[in-house]
Amino acid sequence: MTLMQLKYAITVAGERSLNEAAKKLFISQPSLSTAIRALEKEIGIEIFRRSQSGILLTPEGEEFIGYARQVVEQYDLLSARYIEQTNVKKKFGVSMQHYTFAVKAFVEMVKQFGMDEYEFAVHETKTHEVIDDVRNFRSEIGILYLNEFNSKILTKLFAEYGLEFHELLVCGVYVYLWKGHPLAGQKEISLEDLKEYPCLSFEQGDYNSFYFAEEVLSTYQYKRLIKANDRATMLNLMVGLNGYTLCSGILCEELNGSDYCAVKLKSDEKMRIGYLARKGAKLSPIGQKYLEEISKFKDKALL
Repeated sequence: MTLMQLKYAITVAGERSLNEAAKKLFISQPSLSTAIRALEKEIGIEIFRRSQSGILLTPEGEEFIGYARQVVEQYDLLSARYIEQTNVKKKFGVSMQHYTFAVKAFVEMVKQFGMDEYEFAVHETKTHEVIDDVRNFRSEIGILYLNEFNSKILTKLFAEYGLEFHELLVCGVYVYLWKGHPLAGQKEISLEDLKEYPCLSFEQGDYNSFYFAEEVLSTYQYKRLIKANDRATMLNLMVGLNGYTLCSGILCEELNGSDYCAVKLKSDEKMRIGYLARKGAKLSPIGQKYLEEISKFKDKALL
């Protein structure tokens, strides 16, 4: 297995076409096909499946390409630093469930690298995509929560994917609503109090199992339930329909504004918010700095 073969495979995966990949690599298509077949034979898996519609990655191939990208990126960093002796662009990616404080931590981390060249990525997305991004090296870190209900299923999935969960914050469960909501002034709110108001939940797409829900108490039979797929829409529904969602209670007015509040839910449920990373992988200095910024919210975690 050579570095060139890895670059060939990555290019084919990106182009989804041997012909287009060959053009991009400035080699003939037969030469590229031969190199890919030799690589597949050497590693003992089928990376690509050929079809009339083009080239598709197999599940084993998708995992292989994730590792290949990491190897090639590390080589490029070494080459830039020690051979070309150019400034190395810092790279970092994080995927997260819809937590404003996690975005705020990203903002503060980026500010500290504002004078350097960098290429950062932040993905606020569905639960399974958070897991998949870390598994396939699209993100170094994934931010999500575990509780008594989902921990057994998700922890098993993490182990299958070679991932580890590390706890950062422990929070109680709060009702997140706008300050004009009829219940906003109460010290505590019960689910019975909320039954006439629409519960807002983040859509999880193809992985819409209760275990992948971003909100706790996902099996509760809500009288009125609205699915949304982004935070801005959810905030609009809170104002327009007196909707609510269940959250950690960690607010970030700098990003969401001061028109919303969190009221304690009458429940003993706890949320363990933490980060997901590949098992045994050493976090980059940027990843460590990001987690330092998240940890600053520990004192704001409400039980």
